[in-house]
Amino acid sequence: MKLTIISGRSGSGKSTVLHILEDRGYYCIDNLPAALLPALADRIEAEESGIPNVAVSIDARNISSDLEQVPGIIKDLEARALHTEVIFLDANSQTLLRRFSESRRKHPLSNDQIGLREAIDKESELLEPLSMLASLSIDTSNMSLHTLRDAVKKRVVEDSETGLALLFQSFGYKNGVPVDADIVYDVRCLPNPYWDTRLRALTGLNSEVISYLDQQTQVQEMIEDISNYLQRWLPRFEQNNRSYITVAIGCTGGQHRSVYISEKLGKRFTGQIRNILVRHRELGQ
Repeated sequence: MKLTIISGRSGSGKSTVLHILEDRGYYCIDNLPAALLPALADRIEAEESGIPNVAVSIDARNISSDLEQVPGIIKDLEARALHTEVIFLDANSQTLLRRFSESRRKHPLSNDQIGLREAIDKESELLEPLSMLASLSIDTSNMSLHTLRDAVKKRVVEDSETGLALLFQSFGYKNGVPVDADIVYDVRCLPNPYWDTRLRALTGLNSEVISYLDQQTQVQEMIEDISNYLQRWLPRFEQNNRSYITVAIGCTGGQHRSVYISEKLGKRFTGQIRNILVRHRELGQ
């Protein structure tokens, strides 16, 4: 049995994650006052409760002083041997502005004196104590609803009791480094298929690009070096109670080299780690 705390800025997808967990048998509570966490833990631990895994959403609608107490509360819960994890969702401010404009929803912190952008920025400050505790951070800026659901099912629900969950994510530096990355590798120094006009419109998923990169010695050396590092150090992360690791592989546009290497690493670690996910940010996959 475990307690999962879902948090993040409004519009980042918290409700979606809570609904997914509810569909998978979790007992879910939306907008739980943070001060009630200890009482909830008492109920969970009661032998006669029969409560399954529990997920609660805690966000900026809480009293700010209560949010500041959450780190101490979680520390106390872990001392009681109640397995607790924090999943924090976020998106860049421009994306959140667009989502609120499209949905015409009111931000919970906005009013006659506080505009939408100011409310979004204020929310980030209020939730900092929770974001710093996150065992898994998910940047939903470039995620569709389907992609978010898939990521949560594979990284949180499936194989949740089988150890480390490892995500290889390709990205393009021209669109910024993923904010939820734990380890980042820059592969822009490698031969670039973009400069071959026959390959420019293709991606690292196409056989022609794969064949080209298969023949590049430097590319294979990079894959070997990354693999060796991860094989040596991932067990140390796991021993340090890390349940989720995101390894981001970046090239210039996020179309060729990073996609190819992420796929190769995903296949290499399949079988070694039970929960493997490969995602390509710039391809929308």
